[in-house]
Amino acid sequence: MSARSIAALIVALAVTNPAAAEITNAPAAPPTEIEVTTVAKGLEHPWGLAFLPDGRPIVTERPGRVRIVGADGTLSPPLAGVPPVYAEGQGGLLDIALAPDFASSNRLYLSFAERREGGKSATAVARAKLALVGDGGRLEGLEIIFRQEPAVASGFHFGSRLVFARDGSLFITTGDRGSMRAAVQDPKLPIGKVIHVGSDGKAIGAPRAPGWDPRVHSMGHRNIQGAAIDLATGQLWTVEHGARGGDELNQPEAGKNYGWPIITYGRDYSGAQIGEGTSKAGLEQPVYYWDPSIATSGLAIYTGSLFPGWKGNLLVGGLAGARLVRLVVENGTVVAEEKLLVERGDRIRDVRQGPDGAVYVLTDEARGELLRISPRNP
Repeated sequence: MSARSIAALIVALAVTNPAAAEITNAPAAPPTEIEVTTVAKGLEHPWGLAFLPDGRPIVTERPGRVRIVGADGTLSPPLAGVPPVYAEGQGGLLDIALAPDFASSNRLYLSFAERREGGKSATAVARAKLALVGDGGRLEGLEIIFRQEPAVASGFHFGSRLVFARDGSLFITTGDRGSMRAAVQDPKLPIGKVIHVGSDGKAIGAPRAPGWDPRVHSMGHRNIQGAAIDLATGQLWTVEHGARGGDELNQPEAGKNYGWPIITYGRDYSGAQIGEGTSKAGLEQPVYYWDPSIATSGLAIYTGSLFPGWKGNLLVGGLAGARLVRLVVENGTVVAEEKLLVERGDRIRDVRQGPDGAVYVLTDEARGELLRISPRNP
């Protein structure tokens, strides 16, 4: 094909799909000189990270353990009282979040793949009180506050991020379980949805749209594994796994449909088209998408002072992409992107801002690590 033919094809694609050039492959942001140190080693497929009021990290391991990381990097014995989990495929013990009033209530929340009858499984969320004992502790009074229905015989796409809104209500993300695509477009089923409930798991307010389960905030999601609240505006941000070339950054709004599997920028792993294309009236576009996919997991909005140039930026982990991505956002649009940790080749499962303003990430490996990222020359 001649150069003129290639140019004509590019123009034709841009006319057919004008959004593509605007919401993917942002220009490179100025590089940041960073220092990476290992805080803890020997974590088995760590998934979720939070920080206790005294600054110690508390981490979930997918096989079903919760550990507290000491100041010297030692891991506590597994906490007692953790619910049994379905630790197969992508399932297991997943996210962890401290209640906004944790300092007084000692309450934390866990999401996990729950084993159901007949070899089936589904996403569930539990809350319990953390009783600290020495360097470790136990969970007391555990109760399940959310169960995804229906369960399915699959080890895929549990979603499972937990994030608290500014009013103390709780967002829960769920996936399409890999084999439940039709259910994603059923507003009565918590499959491929963002769930918004009170801290007790009960519905808050009226349904977001006619015929919707009152717990459903938004629908049309494939597998959200990153979620964060912009504390300045209250806006929810999410990142979700697409198929090939379809990872998305979204701002899920109440009562809106984000399209999966009707529209997507991804392709099936066979190379076949999914759905009806990349856009359709009544279905929302992503803020940004990745092509090729990086397998997004973990999302944080940086608000600290250690990296003053990062304030308001989004930090996204990449699993298959083996990187940490910094997105510069202006007026709701991604204007620049920096790729960090690429040379390490680590699968980044979660990313959080620590109480010291540093950025902490979990590497998803059989002997995973907790890493601390700080400026090289602060």
